Amino acid sequence: MMSVSPKRPKGPPLNAMRAFEAAARHVSFAAAAEELNVTAGAISQHIRTLEDWAGTPLFRRNAQGVALTSAGRALVADFTVAFDRLADATRALRNLKPNADFHIAALPSVAQLWLPRRLSRIRAQFPEISFSVTAMETPPSLSRELFDLSIFFATPDGSPGQRVICPDEIVPVCAPDLLARAGKPLEFSRLPLLHDQTWQEDWHLWSQAAGVPLGDDQKGARFSLYSLAVEEAKAGAGLLMGHLCLLEDALASGALVKAHGRSCRTGRALVVQAPAQHPQTARDGPRHRASERLIQAGRERTNDRT
Repeated sequence: MMSVSPKRPKGPPLNAMRAFEAAARHVSFAAAAEELNVTAGAISQHIRTLEDWAGTPLFRRNAQGVALTSAGRALVADFTVAFDRLADATRALRNLKPNADFHIAALPSVAQLWLPRRLSRIRAQFPEISFSVTAMETPPSLSRELFDLSIFFATPDGSPGQRVICPDEIVPVCAPDLLARAGKPLEFSRLPLLHDQTWQEDWHLWSQAAGVPLGDDQKGARFSLYSLAVEEAKAGAGLLMGHLCLLEDALASGALVKAHGRSCRTGRALVVQAPAQHPQTARDGPRHRASERLIQAGRERTNDRT
């Protein structure tokens, strides 16, 4: 007797295919795990599931990492196009919501020191939009994740959707009381240095550019968040290498002062990156206007300072 509900052939799980595409694009399980917000072990297990379903290895594992097999390489282009289109379809579905939401990814220091004042102005101008901010150490993949903007320090490369806000200019800063107590001429080698772990070469870079000897440029306290280092500098704990576009408010208020007359540029810039435009996004008026206004607000403050 024929079954009225015959068993149909099943494809592999979507999560397994997503894990393969991300791992193949990065050629790294760890990078794929970071992008998809799972563990590297989960990525490995998903890919094992896909390899078992296909009956062939897609990656070679070795002590140095992973590499695609010939079978894996043959799949990458089709998988990438498929998930690009799925991301576009997801954005189109999101754009059907009656109340717009706007998601920003930003470096923690940017989210804490640069963005709040500007975002408060944008919220007042676009009350119909719900703004969310996610702080993260590395930029997300805007072609896959539902972020409308990312704001990070990067080397400008002229890529589509990239807008430069201001160059990354650095100079030592400190509390005014510390500068007064230190006297002149200021002997940097005698004062405590504060370090941000993200920018560990700041002091060496500035010392070389300004011709100021520091002794051991790696000495001193270290902080996992730049905003914590800023608060310690305000409290008089030592000299901090100031990234000027992040410290406009602290310098304007006098909470921090420049400890030297010469600054230098790092070669990076504060960069806003938007996803590649597609028809559905281009029609999304409120998000586009909010994005442009946020960029303009950033440049207004920078221009006012300079």
